[in-house]
Amino acid sequence: MDRVSIVIPTLNEATCLERTLRQLSILNPPAWEVLVVDGGSQDDTVAIALSSMIPVISSSITGRSAQMNLGAETATGEILCFLHADTLVPDDIVAVIQKTLSDPEIVGGGFISLMTGLQQTRWGFSLHNYLKTFYAPLLFRPHLFCKGLRLLFGDQVIFCRRTDFWECAGFDPALSIMEEADLCLKLVRRGRLKLVNRVVESSDRRVATWGEFKAIAIYLSIGFLWGFGVSASYLKQFYEDIR
Repeated sequence: MDRVSIVIPTLNEATCLERTLRQLSILNPPAWEVLVVDGGSQDDTVAIALSSMIPVISSSITGRSAQMNLGAETATGEILCFLHADTLVPDDIVAVIQKTLSDPEIVGGGFISLMTGLQQTRWGFSLHNYLKTFYAPLLFRPHLFCKGLRLLFGDQVIFCRRTDFWECAGFDPALSIMEEADLCLKLVRRGRLKLVNRVVESSDRRVATWGEFKAIAIYLSIGFLWGFGVSASYLKQFYEDIR
């Protein structure tokens, strides 16, 4: 079976990284490797990764796209899986990814993201995240939707073959937001994207910080403006980092 490399970009993720790495330590079958690519954390992120015996790659550029590209350059597995530090995955994720990509027509995929917090599961946001995987490409790129485009985001744990990733030139380092959507647009030229019918759990920290109404407004505005061609550099001002 093809080997799966898991790449985790980090920046000040000490509050959640230990739990994520602990979950990765019990994968069955295990990942070929787990790599943390740090963008200059000022907290205990690096120390937590090293204490978990996870290699840490220091990126001279702070930015998720550049960090994930650096991780992909270093990774030695045939399959790349990009995981956010605040996202928990099922213990059989490696087998699920391998089985999904055993179909040569599928170029990559992601999972259903369940947004959770300490005391609640945000079912409404989770449902919207699921639906936008389909309605966004259907609305804005209908010709590509018919060819297999599904719009996947980082909290859905995107994966693809290493060869396809580099044939598409990886993530665009100039993009500070919507880099995953841009990758999907490039990958679909090589095959179909699949939303796997399995769940990963992602933190609700943005919604908890912004409040539900502000979060809804931001998510919808960014999505529709991007769909109409507004630049990612402009959209970034509405999407501040939350740690």
